[in-house]
Amino acid sequence: MTLTKEHLRAVIMTGTLENRVEELRKILGYPVKELDRTSSLFWYLRPGESAESAAETCPVAVGFYSELNDELRSQIYGHYSNRQAEQQPVMYLLLPSKEGTSRVPLVLPREGGLRQKDIKTFEWNEPELQRRISLLQKDNLPIAHKAICSVPSVKWVFYEPVKTASELAKSLAEAAHKIEQAIHTVYKYEERIHPNKGENGYLHKLLKSFQLQLLRSLELNPIDENDYSFPDMYAQTITYGLFTARVFSYVRDKKAPFNQESAWQQIPKTNPFLRHLFQDLLARSREEFKELGDELIEAITEVRSILCTAEMDAILWDFQQKMYQEDIVIRFYEDFLAAYKSTMRECRGVYYTPEPIVSYIVRSVDRILQTDFELPDGLADATKVEVKKQDGISETHKVLITDIATGTGGFLYSVIDHIHRSLKPSQEVWSRYVSQNLLPRLLGFELLMAPYAIAHMKLGLQLAALGYKFDTEERLRVYLTNTLQEAFQIPPADGYDNWIRDEADAANKIKQEAPVMVVLGNPPYSGHSANNGAWISNLLKGKDIISQQATQSYFEVDGKPLGERNPKWLNDDYVKFIRFAQWRIEKTGYGILAFVTNHGYLDNPTFRGMRQSLMETFDEIYVLDLHGNAKKKERCPDDSKDENVFDIQQGVAISIFVKRLNGKKEVAKVYHAHLWGIREIYKETPDGRCLVGGKYHWLRENDVTTTGWNKLKPQSPFYLFVPQDNDLLAEYEQGWKVTEAMPVNVLGFQTHRDHFAIDFSKSELYKRIEEMCDESISNQEYAEKYDLKDNRDWKLNEARRAIRREAEWQNKLTSCLYRPFDRRSCYFSTVAMDYPRRELINHVAGKNNLVLNLPRIVKLEEWQHALIADVPCTAISMDINGSYVFPLYLYEEQLQANFSQDFLNDITKKLDHTPSPEAIFYYIYAILYSPTYRTRYAEFLKIDFPRVPLTSSDELFRQLAAYGEELVALHLMKSPKLDSTITQYEDRGGDRVVDAGLKYQQGDVIINKKGDRFSGVPENVWNFYVGGYQVCQKWLKDRKGRTLSDEDILHYRRIVVALQETIELMAKIDAAIPGFPIQ
Repeated sequence: MTLTKEHLRAVIMTGTLENRVEELRKILGYPVKELDRTSSLFWYLRPGESAESAAETCPVAVGFYSELNDELRSQIYGHYSNRQAEQQPVMYLLLPSKEGTSRVPLVLPREGGLRQKDIKTFEWNEPELQRRISLLQKDNLPIAHKAICSVPSVKWVFYEPVKTASELAKSLAEAAHKIEQAIHTVYKYEERIHPNKGENGYLHKLLKSFQLQLLRSLELNPIDENDYSFPDMYAQTITYGLFTARVFSYVRDKKAPFNQESAWQQIPKTNPFLRHLFQDLLARSREEFKELGDELIEAITEVRSILCTAEMDAILWDFQQKMYQEDIVIRFYEDFLAAYKSTMRECRGVYYTPEPIVSYIVRSVDRILQTDFELPDGLADATKVEVKKQDGISETHKVLITDIATGTGGFLYSVIDHIHRSLKPSQEVWSRYVSQNLLPRLLGFELLMAPYAIAHMKLGLQLAALGYKFDTEERLRVYLTNTLQEAFQIPPADGYDNWIRDEADAANKIKQEAPVMVVLGNPPYSGHSANNGAWISNLLKGKDIISQQATQSYFEVDGKPLGERNPKWLNDDYVKFIRFAQWRIEKTGYGILAFVTNHGYLDNPTFRGMRQSLMETFDEIYVLDLHGNAKKKERCPDDSKDENVFDIQQGVAISIFVKRLNGKKEVAKVYHAHLWGIREIYKETPDGRCLVGGKYHWLRENDVTTTGWNKLKPQSPFYLFVPQDNDLLAEYEQGWKVTEAMPVNVLGFQTHRDHFAIDFSKSELYKRIEEMCDESISNQEYAEKYDLKDNRDWKLNEARRAIRREAEWQNKLTSCLYRPFDRRSCYFSTVAMDYPRRELINHVAGKNNLVLNLPRIVKLEEWQHALIADVPCTAISMDINGSYVFPLYLYEEQLQANFSQDFLNDITKKLDHTPSPEAIFYYIYAILYSPTYRTRYAEFLKIDFPRVPLTSSDELFRQLAAYGEELVALHLMKSPKLDSTITQYEDRGGDRVVDAGLKYQQGDVIINKKGDRFSGVPENVWNFYVGGYQVCQKWLKDRKGRTLSDEDILHYRRIVVALQETIELMAKIDAAIPGFPIQ
């Protein structure tokens, strides 16, 4: 029956009370109408195919009202809460009891009470009321609900039911955020109602137990808002725990009730930790549950309501469709994090691993086990060995397989699938094998609650689909734990937290005692690591604080400290996970480590100690560089497009490390291979699109035994895991390393608030700094006006106090090099910036000096990274990855050149005289602008500071120094050649404003959509780079939204000349050099 306004009028406006209920029953198509036996307030309407089947369904309650007030709300909630779960109405529909009233309230009850937002009221003739009541009609029930003739919840009458995995993830994220916020409220409430600051409150006890037994670093309010906090963990636990319960409940029995009391029982026995946690929460009495507070109860109820109303058939189908192409994590965890805490993914380095990568790694490990370790069954091997533990000798499986950053379980899923396909067992044999020889060997560690729950759900569903019966108490050994946290001594349990202690105890015993043979996975990579525990930090530096034994150090090479000023990349999470896995396999004595990680460690000099350490631990190392580094603008050797196998900019590599039992006492053999190209190539076939090429196809078709490896010979001091020309390296190393030639150098200055400390206008900057001294402006007002936030190294209050003490604060207003050919004003003091750098203050700011900008590491394909200046330079003035400043002169007690005596002695020996400091400086600059020098030594220039070859020819020295001097004048914008401009500016009505219309077109640089332009700009000038910046484009892009002044226009025209002259000088420099190596 199609619901019309006339139907509604008959129900709402006319007839006796019972007749109106009967009319509503007919409209809805329900077979049963009955008066509530225990209360005369409400009639029940029950859906179903027959009266008999309807007796088992939850009713819609229909009542009458004269006035919707607090008393009626109390009656409704009292009626609801005093009934058993299966008899609780899913909705109350209230009809007016007297004429003249035409409004119809719909009421959605919840366990936690009844609030205003649970009541929706409509006029009888509103289309929205007609739409919502029509959703209750039997023929319009969602498919899953219609199939069982039931209405388990009617939240979908109030809100649309989610129908896809992505929608569900986002809805759950919103509810999880409410839980997280409510935790703080409840925690404070417990402190008020319980003695000793709430120590006996539910949340207080739970947090304390987690800290003592599981995650020592867990805090209620971490300093960094992106750190993993207790409210966050609890919110994810509740959300994904209920999600897991709902999935398993629905898979087992679509008709099974999903309510507060039964939800925890639906969590599979393979996850005892989650079962206990939910039992502790959901099996509480109503009175105990209410102590959690309305906000928290409502948020938890909302999660359950979302899951009850979700169209699970469609969502589970979505899972199955995406399991291999995208994995559940794409549909769930990443969508969840984006809606819940978008910054957490980056902070924790959380990314999904595509199935072809997982497959390559799993199959490679299987083949190595078969060949190198003589285990014919590979990953399926079930042999056992005796192991000495603290409590004596015990027998355990030899091939223990661990993913120490489990995520959503993709690697373990692939291992199970590979073993099942290789064994091809009967169902009975499979169930026995799983409980006896599979589950005891598969181990996983995961810190984040959401992926932990998903991994358990995913692996449980996989085992069920493969025929495992779950008829034993054997658990999935995926543990909630921080892999990088030391396996500390577990304190005794007090009874309340035995189940938490069991989880922690099991995880820590594995870390310490389990003879893990295989470690695989995709550890997180995050340069700003949130894992800073004492144990792993010390382990990186060569000390195991648990055993108090010295071990491999990543901070030493060839027995000496690295000497890095800022070795922060060694604190990246993936480095720590590699170090943990290395340590674990060392303790076992043999094994395989197979990871896909950031490929930065292969050639970055900061990692040279790490590379040497790995070579000393393992017997063979296989590195498959998957490239795809957008930051380096990587392209294939034939200059075609190269794509990343992940949806990230950072290039990656698969690394497999093999340590044999009683291996040779020599460094590892290192093998390397490249995989270039696009991600996927498809071909249309009669059956649809088929993957026929690309990186994914190659990875699916190959493993470690079919990869074309090249043997490397890593050498001191860098021990590179990439191919290099060792003969050319020997030639290059004859030159002077610039840091040895010019020993005083420093990373460019960093403000961490450029918008405040630097400005185009000196007068605007002056005004801004002057206001800091104005005591009539509060700190809050000043911070809001200039968008300022305190950090670890800078506090606004302290900065304002400091500048008020300075009588001549104006003297620190100076110029700086912001970007190539882009000078701006800055306030060069800790009053405005975090790191002005002592060396720049002492030797450059306000001084008559020259400085050379050079990077240590270049992540781009081409090396074009040298730039002169005569003012302080920002750290990213030449490249976003940072550059160092080398001053020509040092302003000590006596002015002296910044050249080492050994360097000067070598020049004097070769030339029979000592040139002036300026001449040496110009010579170096000319060498760095030689195109042949840049291409010939490109692979070495990109991994460390450049080396400069010295000539024995005085004539060549003088010629190169002259060219270098010309370059310096051009780049400082002081050359008279700049007055002979070659471009014109044409105003076409755009008011000189740079906007999104910026582009280059046939010699014209068009700056806005109106067509204002610089004409006559050569293409090679437009495409010229200094460092990581395309100069002519970058200078304009940094002025987007600004109006160019006459001075700006002239400056840009002069930049074009400077670059054109530079290109010509570079050719002259190459022509002057007879050949390399320079003689």
